[in-house]
Amino acid sequence: MERLKVIVKALDDKRATDIDVLDISNLTSLGDYFIICTCSSGVQVRAASDEVEEKSKENGFPAKHIEGYRGGNWILMDFGDIIVHIMERETREFYSLERLWDDAEKIEINVE
Repeated sequence: MERLKVIVKALDDKRATDIDVLDISNLTSLGDYFIICTCSSGVQVRAASDEVEEKSKENGFPAKHIEGYRGGNWILMDFGDIIVHIMERETREFYSLERLWDDAEKIEINVE
């Protein structure tokens, strides 16, 4: 749970919005949690990704893999059991991951 807080706080610090944490542990072997958030531009998507990468390294759990950094409208960060999706609004609306994973339990993470 502490790693989820670090990631959500990093996203919040970079003004990502609509941050959803989904518990997918009972639905797939892909991981235990999806974190999905919205950013207003490709620049903000990359800044949020950079912040998550920096804070996760500082806390001893660097990302295993990062995809989409060059494109900038959707960056996927794989931490093994946590998968982070940082997206521009249009991309998030188009793919609607929450709808695809609507059986997942939404987890509230307080970062204050």
